Amino acid sequence: MTINDINLIQNTAERSFVHEFAENGLSLYTGFEPKSEDLHAVKCEVPSRIIQFYFCLEGHLGFNFSLHYQKQLQSGQYFFMYNPQKDLVFDLIPDTGGKWVAAYTTVDKLHTLFVDEADVLTFLNGENAAKPLYDERECSSSVKWALESLFTTDLSAASRKIFAKGKLLEVLALHFDRRSEDTEACPFLRDEKTRTQIKSAKNVLIERMTQPPSIAELALDVGISEYKLKSGFKEMYGNTVGGFILDYKMNSAKSMLDSRNYQVSEVAYALGYGNPSHFITAFKKKYQITPKKYLQQL
Repeated sequence: MTINDINLIQNTAERSFVHEFAENGLSLYTGFEPKSEDLHAVKCEVPSRIIQFYFCLEGHLGFNFSLHYQKQLQSGQYFFMYNPQKDLVFDLIPDTGGKWVAAYTTVDKLHTLFVDEADVLTFLNGENAAKPLYDERECSSSVKWALESLFTTDLSAASRKIFAKGKLLEVLALHFDRRSEDTEACPFLRDEKTRTQIKSAKNVLIERMTQPPSIAELALDVGISEYKLKSGFKEMYGNTVGGFILDYKMNSAKSMLDSRNYQVSEVAYALGYGNPSHFITAFKKKYQITPKKYLQQL
C-alpha cells in the first residue's frame, strides 16, 4: 500500500474538497464545505501504516468510525492518527460552511524527514510501532497560519502544488518539534488579546462580506490599531485584509455555482457586486475561467 492508495470519496455531486497533490510519500486535501442545510459526508479509505492528520479550521468536523463510535473536532483542533494493524474506513462529516485539511504521510517518508532525529518519532519506536495511535490536539497558531494560507493564497496550478507541499512539510515540522510551540513571528501576536481581536476582525469581514468595512473602520470595530490589524492579519492568515475578503468571496462564489441553483448574475449580486462584469473579472483572475464556462463544465 502507498500514499496513492488513499481514497476520499464525496457522497454528493457538489465539490467540497480539493486533492492538492500525492507524491513521494505525502498527500494533502483541502476542504471548504458549502453553506447548506445538508451535511455532505466524505468516505475516507486509508491503508494501514499511513500516518493521518485532520485539521478543523472552521466549524466542526465529525468522524463516524462505526455505529457505536463517533468523534467530533471543534474549530482549532486536529486529529493525529496511525493504525499499523488495519486499513481504516470511516465517514468524515464537515460542518456547513466549515474549512478542513486532511494530510497524510508514510512511515518511510517520515523516517527520511527525521533521519538524524529518530527519537522524535516515539510512536514508531520499539513496541510502540505495532500499536494504534489516536491523538487529539489543539492547533498552534503557527499551524493555523500555515493551513489558512492554503485557502487564501492565489497561485497558478503548478506553483500551488509546490506551495502546498511546502505547507505540509511546515506543519509536519511544527507537529514533531520538541521545543515549545506557538512562537509567533510578530511579537505582539504573543498577546492572546491581540490574536482574539484579529480573529474577530476576520469574522466581521465574513459577516459583512457584501459590504466589507475599510481598514480604519475594521480596526476601530475590534479595538486594535491599523498597523497591528494589517500586520497581524497577514501573519495569521497569510493574506492582506483585502486579499482575504476577495478570496472568501471567490470561494463562496464557487460553492454557489457548484450547487447549480444560481445564475452568474445572481451570484454576483449576492456577493455584493453592483455590476456582474466586475464579478466575472475577479472570478476569471482567480480561477483562469469565466463563471459561465465554469458552470458549463459542471
